[in-house]
Amino acid sequence: MPGRGGAGPGGAAPEPPGDGPAVHLFDAHVYIFRAWAVMPEMAAPDGAPTGAAYGFANTLLRYLRRRGPRFAACCFDHSFRSFRNEIFPDYKISRGEEAPPDLAPQFALCRQVAGALGLTALEAPGYEADDVIATLCQRLRAGGARVVVVSSDKDLCQLVAPGVNFYDLQRDAVLDEGGVRAKFGVAPEQIPDYLGLVGDTADDLPGVPGYGRKSAAAALTAFGSIESIPAEAAAWAKAPVRGAERLARQIAGHRAQALRIRQLATLVREVPGLPQRRGELAWRGVNRPAWSSLCQRLGWRRIAERAHFAPQGAGAPD
Repeated sequence: MPGRGGAGPGGAAPEPPGDGPAVHLFDAHVYIFRAWAVMPEMAAPDGAPTGAAYGFANTLLRYLRRRGPRFAACCFDHSFRSFRNEIFPDYKISRGEEAPPDLAPQFALCRQVAGALGLTALEAPGYEADDVIATLCQRLRAGGARVVVVSSDKDLCQLVAPGVNFYDLQRDAVLDEGGVRAKFGVAPEQIPDYLGLVGDTADDLPGVPGYGRKSAAAALTAFGSIESIPAEAAAWAKAPVRGAERLARQIAGHRAQALRIRQLATLVREVPGLPQRRGELAWRGVNRPAWSSLCQRLGWRRIAERAHFAPQGAGAPD
């Protein structure tokens, strides 16, 4: 599915061209935080908060019903801190050292939701969900599988390649390689450099002063990488951007910072202990007993029946 267009409900799945069913990888924390932000307060009979988990369950159910993936996994952050905080202590500092009290216990609950719906839940100590997804993409593509990365996190656009699409579920928008170029003005593999220049407010990463989306894209199109951007204004003649003298001066004074931010934005593709083959991520349908038990324990009545679209054992092995 080329470009920036998306597939609407009931349309074709947002899978890249090719043979065989794709593997759908969910960036779980994106949808957990979104559910926590928009859902009303909810509680289980024992008083435990459940609003974020309920919204997350709704998201997974809707996706599974509409797309029916044969292979899928939910990827989670292991904790609020990762190796990136050792490199840059202010990384994601705005979200605090720990999750809010009403959200913290729901991460484990969301893992239970994924498992009860028959999905493999994955995480790795010291790493973020993005690194887990990046590693799986690398391994699965090496084995010939196609991949759909389900997220709204622009960091993950660096993974887009032949056989790998990025799918923003909320916007129902698919990005392939051409779509990434159209949206950001750079190739997928240049996304870390792009973020090194413009920064990322969502992750509390500063950019180079004076570099916005257009100037960063123009600089990278002309010079390729942060290291290659010249600090002399005269060398900017081939870059169609205004204020070359100022931009050259700013990169000269902030190149080291930009390279450090690029390091943080670059996803790890060698996280140990993760599945090696597509068959290990087969979705064979909802685990009916586990789902019913979970819903009963949490007091989820209406959502309990929504899993009947996918009988247990519906999937197929690799």
